[in-house]
Amino acid sequence: MKIKFKLNLWATIVVAGLASMLVACDTSTEEVVVSAPLFKVGQAVSTKTPLSGSIKGTLLSDSTYKVGGDVFINEGDTLVIQPGAKIHFPGDKPYCFVVKGSLLSLGTEAKPVYFTVPSVAKTDILGADPTTDPAYKGFWGGIYGETTFKNIIIKWTHLEFGGGKLGTSPVSYMANGATSYVLSTKNPDGILVLEDSWMYGCIDDPFRPFGCKFNVMRNTFEKGGFTGGESMNIKSGNVGIFAYNLIVGSATNGPKASNNGGVNPQTNVQFYNNTIIASGFRRSSAGRGGSINFEEGSRGVYYNNLMVNCKYGPRIVGATANYNGNALVVADTANIKGGYNYCYVDSLKIANEIYPTGFATKPSVNDIPAPNSFLPATYKPGAVYDGSAIVGKNNPMFVNFPLPQTTKKMGDVSFVGSFNFRLQATSPAIGKGYTGFTPLNVVPVSATFGSSAITPPNKDIGAYPSDGTGNKH
Repeated sequence: MKIKFKLNLWATIVVAGLASMLVACDTSTEEVVVSAPLFKVGQAVSTKTPLSGSIKGTLLSDSTYKVGGDVFINEGDTLVIQPGAKIHFPGDKPYCFVVKGSLLSLGTEAKPVYFTVPSVAKTDILGADPTTDPAYKGFWGGIYGETTFKNIIIKWTHLEFGGGKLGTSPVSYMANGATSYVLSTKNPDGILVLEDSWMYGCIDDPFRPFGCKFNVMRNTFEKGGFTGGESMNIKSGNVGIFAYNLIVGSATNGPKASNNGGVNPQTNVQFYNNTIIASGFRRSSAGRGGSINFEEGSRGVYYNNLMVNCKYGPRIVGATANYNGNALVVADTANIKGGYNYCYVDSLKIANEIYPTGFATKPSVNDIPAPNSFLPATYKPGAVYDGSAIVGKNNPMFVNFPLPQTTKKMGDVSFVGSFNFRLQATSPAIGKGYTGFTPLNVVPVSATFGSSAITPPNKDIGAYPSDGTGNKH
């Protein structure tokens, strides 16, 4: 026992001495950072064979995959897409991703994922003829969450040139030959996250959910819909948040909430801190198009939204009406709250529709411009008024976007390009927001199976608050 003790004591002294020598020799203060491994499930999917049929596993980082047919992720299965992966569609077939289980597209800011058509180039030219713009042609189908889908998580991902016309529909709730949506779901219990991503072009709605719990945050929507379509057209069975999104040049509205379809739960949406530019001008119907819309039994809130040269301001349908054959059904007006919204306009026609004629949108004393600066003291929601006093007033002062707008038509602006819709330090939108409500946190916060963060409302108005917590594009 004594010998053993002495050996152990000697070993301890030696080890301690060596440790001291190593510490003495290490004069560097540099920390070694070991990167976490990329999230992966199952086997890696080969790049040698075009994607088609039932697939599960992982599409590997920085790899290119060609699509050769409709892709199905079966119930209980998961397909993970790692950062930097590219999914290329041929462009001549309306191929779709049909999700019956879970799809996780986990791009990063440094390495976004792409769903695109490599043979098609963007033609972002102010005033270009939309009839020749490939953004409105629909070169592939869409990503569909079937009635059994569990998770569709899309982060830092480009979704480009989709929304074409289907042939034989691969999804239960879309008809053969129907115009596709780039992203759609039909399961009120499914989780959908779209964050820090880009949606570019579509024939109709880029995003139309028929049922899910969603968080749609910090995205950029460009050229949504040819002659009709919203950036997000929400139907019944949906509850969630649409916030910190930049929408440029939607055909009709930016986002629209409707309880159409009769699926529980009732549509309940929070629209806050969005920036919506030049939307509503490719939809020619009277009473249609513009910025934010509640109709047909939907409920929710709309705060801190910045709208510039949109055809209409926030529109709440307060009575069943018909506009050029378009039926509009009353929203759940008792359960809709809003205010602290900012509208800038460069024409009298749209100044007269900041509070749309014939609708139930109520002015808020905290709106910009102040309602009492142009509305008569006897104003009632939906009444005609003269907005000439506010044309060209209250410039929000973007970092790089010319106001007054210098293009020939308000609808000429349909893409971001080199514009920068962040606010200058002296913008009148800073400090004018409202934070006194709680976000609808209906999705989990998770690096993989949920939202990276639920960004709360901000004291500034628009998608780019001065504290840097909003849209990163």
